[in-house]
Amino acid sequence: MLAALLAGFIDAVVGGGGLITVPALMLALPAGTPLPTLLGTNKVVAVTGATMAAGQFLRSGTLAWREMVVPVLASALGAAGGVWLTYRVHGDFLRPVMLAMLVAMLAFTLLRPDLGHLHAPRFGLSHQRGLAALIALALGFYDGFFGPGTGSLLIFLFVAVLGFDFLRSSALAKSVNWASNLTAMGLFVWQGSWLPSVALGMAVANGVGGYLGAHVALNKGSRWVRNVFIGVVGALILRLGWQLLSA
Repeated sequence: MLAALLAGFIDAVVGGGGLITVPALMLALPAGTPLPTLLGTNKVVAVTGATMAAGQFLRSGTLAWREMVVPVLASALGAAGGVWLTYRVHGDFLRPVMLAMLVAMLAFTLLRPDLGHLHAPRFGLSHQRGLAALIALALGFYDGFFGPGTGSLLIFLFVAVLGFDFLRSSALAKSVNWASNLTAMGLFVWQGSWLPSVALGMAVANGVGGYLGAHVALNKGSRWVRNVFIGVVGALILRLGWQLLSA
């Protein structure tokens, strides 16, 4: 529950909550727990925090809800495909790809100190919505199939591609991530791939963390979110790198 509380806070700000909850579940659950059961339990936990955080961002008016509808639907569709693939292929082969992407993201962010400080959309509204939907579809699929770092990838792409600032990117990313989490959770639970006795207590803690994280992000602004983003992406790189070296 402590891991879920911290994960909810971090995930609401810049994503990467799975970096905390998935290892915690791997330590706590019996050896030999099927991967879909572990992922399904984690999705039940993640949905609560994502719901609280997305609700906070929505109520704040940081981003108009109309800008979230199409990406949210695209993310849900992608997640459904990703969950389907989870039962057929193991996702470990994605770890080196994910590690390389995170290193590139961190380098790009550090080399451009002003990236994401100002909200300066690069495209017209229809073009922007289309690109946001494509990003959400691809990352929704990834989230349903594998998951770690989805929120951080979403934020980076909304900043780098669409020209959003970090705060508005966090708001849109959390809504998109909420949809992929909710879809994946529903499918995993429908298949019986979750552990209610573990998931429900962690879900409450994650919801509290998500609420607090979104509240702090809204008060601190884009510069603070950017600094947290750099820290979390760095931690994700270390985590995935260690997993690859110890495999």
